[in-house]
Amino acid sequence: MKLMHNILNKIKPHFEEGGKLQTLYPAYDAFETFLFVPNHTSDSGTHIKDAVDLKRTMVLVIIALIPCLLFGMWNTGYQYFSQLQEGMTGFQDSYTNWEYFFFGLCKVLPLIIVSYVVGLSVEFYFAVKRKHQVNEGYLVTGMLIPLTMPIDVPLWMLALSVVFAVVIGKEVFGGTGMNILNPALTARAFIFFAYPTKMSGDKVWVNQAGSLDGVSGETALGELATLINVDSSNINTSNIFSQFSNDGIYSLSNAFFGIIPGSVGETSVLAILIGACVLLFTGVGSRIIMFSMFFGGLLMAYILNLVGPETNLFMSLPPIHQLCLGGFFFGMVFMATDPVSAAQTTKGKIIYGFLCGVLSILIRIVNPAYPEGVMVAILFMNVMAPLIDHYVVQANINRRLKRIETNE
Repeated sequence: MKLMHNILNKIKPHFEEGGKLQTLYPAYDAFETFLFVPNHTSDSGTHIKDAVDLKRTMVLVIIALIPCLLFGMWNTGYQYFSQLQEGMTGFQDSYTNWEYFFFGLCKVLPLIIVSYVVGLSVEFYFAVKRKHQVNEGYLVTGMLIPLTMPIDVPLWMLALSVVFAVVIGKEVFGGTGMNILNPALTARAFIFFAYPTKMSGDKVWVNQAGSLDGVSGETALGELATLINVDSSNINTSNIFSQFSNDGIYSLSNAFFGIIPGSVGETSVLAILIGACVLLFTGVGSRIIMFSMFFGGLLMAYILNLVGPETNLFMSLPPIHQLCLGGFFFGMVFMATDPVSAAQTTKGKIIYGFLCGVLSILIRIVNPAYPEGVMVAILFMNVMAPLIDHYVVQANINRRLKRIETNE
């Protein structure tokens, strides 16, 4: 590292004011501060001396995402070989976990490369044009976007959604710290509405499922969405929910461990909870938002479960099983807790997280067009977060004014 530090110091004068490459100083500064703790000092006002800057915080989030990434790679290979070649004799003895992982690595790695190359290129462009430091927020966004995508999403669509997320979702508001929407969810929403056939259905969640007949890679929520507004008297409910029984493909244990079709990094609740422990232990993630969203989703799932499946068999699924499906836990841990787009006050975080959970399950069960309601719910609450904080702060002000009037 000392050698790298000496190299950076040697070429630094070329990027400083008066150097031949002074217009590219933001790019140089981005590399230097990413590799080493910044030596910038404040010449006025009170400031905190701390080695853990925003870039280091983002690195901690990436570390928390590693379990989801590694499991997503393994599950990509497992779903491919098990669902596209399950008719092979001796299938269980034909492939190893390393072969599953290596296959998934070859499929997921291009998504990550495209996300970072395109996203950072846009970030560097705006930094050079505006003559400010490169925003470090994309370190996490660049990892989140591929993890929320189906494995068969075309790379050019992914690149287009990344550009939209960075430019429209963040830069137009002023960059990192100014955006009102979560950039990763903005990218997913863009591709969902612009190219819906690549983000829904039963042919996008398992690699090459669309090229072979008779193969279905439908997600659990996609299967359950077909039960909405169905007359239960004309359907054998036991057969429909056999896939969600203890021996079914979408059982609670499979949903918890993540051995089901879905987005690259959203299927394994266990991997997500490992990442949540990292965020909570380091103090990076908001435990208030996580727990309030969990209880909000659990309560709504329980209420709908009590209502009964007269017109919506989706409600019959037990609440805990309901939460383990789809991207609920991933959204709860890594999306809703975004410190920029989430609520800022303590009471506001409770309200914000609780409503994220309630709306996620409500949209998922009631509206068949959005079997995965987490994306829509969190984006909606991102917009509502400033309003929630406003009323929380205003209520505190009014309470203190009343206290002053009473004392007088």
